[in-house]
Parts: sequence; structure tokens; C-alpha cells
Amino acid sequence: MSIQTSTTPLERDDLARLVARDIAPGSFVNLGIGQPTLVSNYLTEEQNITLHTENGMLGMGPEAKGEEIDGDLINAGKIPVTELPGASYFHHADSFAIMRGGHLDICVLGAFQVSATGDLANWHTGAPDAIPAVGGAMDLATGAKDVFVMMTLLTREGASKLVDTCSYPLTGVGCVTRVYTDKAVFLIGPDGVTVRETFGCTFEELQAMVPVPLVPFDEKAAGAVVGV
Repeated sequence: MSIQTSTTPLERDDLARLVARDIAPGSFVNLGIGQPTLVSNYLTEEQNITLHTENGMLGMGPEAKGEEIDGDLINAGKIPVTELPGASYFHHADSFAIMRGGHLDICVLGAFQVSATGDLANWHTGAPDAIPAVGGAMDLATGAKDVFVMMTLLTREGASKLVDTCSYPLTGVGCVTRVYTDKAVFLIGPDGVTVRETFGCTFEELQAMVPVPLVPFDEKAAGAVVGV
């Protein structure tokens, strides 16, 4: 059974569109700084998704453009955003209470590394000029019901970011449930790492890139699995 769904790796916007499609209707979602912010541009009105940003807003809309830009209305990454009807604003402490209290269905984060058991490393590489603190990512990784990661599969040097054990400082332990990359979508669970689909490569070619055992997704064996 072939799980290759594209003849080429996905571009950033294609990947954001895929993540947006996979978010269940009615979900409360936080989009992390960087690539995950693109997801807001592809959510549909029919999905009825409520976006949270850790700097104190619930009901965030897509990225603001042109005359839509309001200098006082930004997300946690300082990107100008729009607001949807019913949007609300609150203290930073209340925003973190939402994150820590288990009120978010999904957070979408970037990553430097994700381990085969779902450990997340996304705040420090050891570089001298790296950001010196983990920030809200720690709260999101442990507080959200599901943690989706968006990243390129390989570093600039060609090393896999999906690894057996993270070598960078951890943000969260065993928290990642799904990894979206330019070359494949990975589902992480008790039985290991399952490849849902690949982009621009076969399953065998993907396995040669990644130093952890991979299992091809079998839709018949999985049965009625929601959201895969």
C-alpha cells in the first residue's frame, strides 16, 4: 500500500493548509511562534476554531494585511493579526491559566527535535546567541490536550530532526502526538512512530532519512480513527 500523496515535498503554506484541515471543528487552539502562525490563514469559518494567543487574546483571526493592520493587535510573535466577532482580551496571567489549565485542545509548535516517544525540544540549541529561556512553550506543551509540531524534517546539514532521543534541552516529555514536516506526517503513540503520508519520497526513502523505526499507516487496521 502506497502512502505517498505528493510527488514533491510540501512548501510552508501547503503544510499550514494541511495542519488547518486536520484541526477538528470547534477546537480551541494555540499557534506557536514561527511557521505555525501560518495555520490561521487556512482555517475556515465552517470549522469554528477559536484561536488563543499567549499575550492575552481569544478569538484571533488570520494575519492582518494592509489597512487591516492595527499596531496594538499582535500575536505572541509580534505579527499583526485580525480579530473575529466575539474576540476577548485579558491579562497575561489569565492567558497562562488557560494554557496550564488544560483548556486548549491543540497547540501547534515548531521544533528543533522531536523524539520517537514524543519528547519536544524547541527552545535551545546551545548556540551562544540562542534565546535564554523556554517561555510559554513549556506551558503549552504540558497543558494542551494534543501537541502538533510543524518543522522541516532535516536540518541544513541533512540530519533528521525526528530522533531516537533528543540531544537538546527538553521543552516537554512525551507530549507530541503528531509531527507535520515537508516530507511526511508522523503520528506518535504507544506503538511508536507511524507514517500517515509522505511527500516527494517513498516510505523506504523516508526510513533511510530517519534514525527511528517507522511503521506505515494502515487505514484498515486502524479502523475508525478520528482526525487522522
